[in-house]
Order: sequence, then structure tokens, then C-alpha cells
Amino acid sequence: MGRLDGKVAIITGSNSGVGAATAKLFAKEGAKVVISARRLPQLEEVAEQIRAEGGEVLIVQTDVSKVEDAENLVAKTVETLGKVDVLVNNAGVLESGLKPIDVVEDDDIDWVFGINTKGTINCTRAALEDMKKHNSGSIINLDSVAGQFGCGGAAYVTSKAAVVGLTKHTAMRFAGTGIRCNSVNPSSIATPMAKIDPATLNMDMFGQMQKHMNLSVPICLPEDVANILLFLASDESRALTGQIIVSDFGATL
Repeated sequence: MGRLDGKVAIITGSNSGVGAATAKLFAKEGAKVVISARRLPQLEEVAEQIRAEGGEVLIVQTDVSKVEDAENLVAKTVETLGKVDVLVNNAGVLESGLKPIDVVEDDDIDWVFGINTKGTINCTRAALEDMKKHNSGSIINLDSVAGQFGCGGAAYVTSKAAVVGLTKHTAMRFAGTGIRCNSVNPSSIATPMAKIDPATLNMDMFGQMQKHMNLSVPICLPEDVANILLFLASDESRALTGQIIVSDFGATL
């Protein structure tokens, strides 16, 4: 039997990287997966790969920064598949150049917060409306060590720190109800989003980060993170809520 047999899982930002790896793994473990992102052609490619392996998948094109899109994502899921058991808030963006607080621009803040923070809130609120009906559900926020340790650009760091707080708040709000919320906080991941153009890199900020992190250890692959998300989505982790799990091979120890 699969570890997610009978479950319906929404994965945002599932057009590539961690989101795509997670959708494929969840489907292999028996979940009916709902994949969402802004770019439809890439979603269709992921869906084809899942179906080729015998998995069941629903595509819902979504901009998580828009409340109506998040609500539509959940509504389409419930209408088609009957319920929401798992929400993986994976959609995220990274501002270019690791701009520190004395350099960051308003446009960076609005864009990064709109997706990383507001998008997570939008999808969580929408999913909870269904989860509350059956008093069960696992919400997993794909966060970052940047939000805990400050290692990154100001907009990104702050947007991810807010998600740490949201994870704790959601877990506390629904403790004992069967609805739980946890966060997985990787450091660098080998995904397209992690590729930084050296021409835009703020070297002063990068130098500060080097002093506080061991950059010689391996970086996570999308599959490494997906395996952790699988555990948190499954009933094996039913006693865990409000946990912030760092996945960085010890880079921040």
C-alpha cells in the first residue's frame, strides 16, 4: 500500500523543482494530486509524467498571490476530488541579487511578499475551510533557513520569517482538532529558482552569509525535500504539528 492512499493533496508551485518532485512522489504513494502554478505548459508536462506512471492528477492554473485564485484552487479540488487532505505551500520566488535591507527596493518587497507570504496565507485559509469540515488535514509550508537565520536578501528573509510565524500560529489555532501545520526549511536547493545571476549579486551580503554558513556541505536536491514532505503528509507524522524542520545537511549548525 502507498503511504498516501486515499488522500487528496494540493501542491502549489508544482511546475518544477521541489513542487514537481513532490507531486510525482505523492502520486506514486497513492495520493490524488492537484498541481498548480502560473505557467500552464510546465504543469501539463508534470501531469503527463504523473499519468504515465499511473497516477491521478488535476491541473489548476493558479497565481497564489490572488485570493480568488487560491479559493478557486481549493474549490476545483473539492468539486473534482471531494476533499483536501494535504496542502503543500511550495510556491515561492526569490528576488535577484540578495539585496540587503539598506538596498532592497519596494518592488522587490511587494513581489516577494505577495507570493511567499500572502500566497501562503491565501491558500491556507482556503484549504482550512474544507479541512475544518472533516477535522483532519496536514498543511506543510516550504520555508527556508533564511527565515530563521537571516541569510539572504531582506525581502526574501522577511517573507520566510513570516511563514515560520504563520506555521506556529496555524498549529496552535488547530491543535487537537486533527488539523496540523508544519514547516520544512531547507537551505539552498538545486532548482532553477536557486540560480543567481552573478551580475546582480550583492557581494557584500554574500560575504556576510559566508561567515555564518558552511557553504562546503552538499545542497538539497528536490527529491531530498520531497521525501520529508511525504513523511509530514502521511499519517506517520500525525503527532507532529508546529514543527520547523531544517533540511540543510548541517550547513547552519
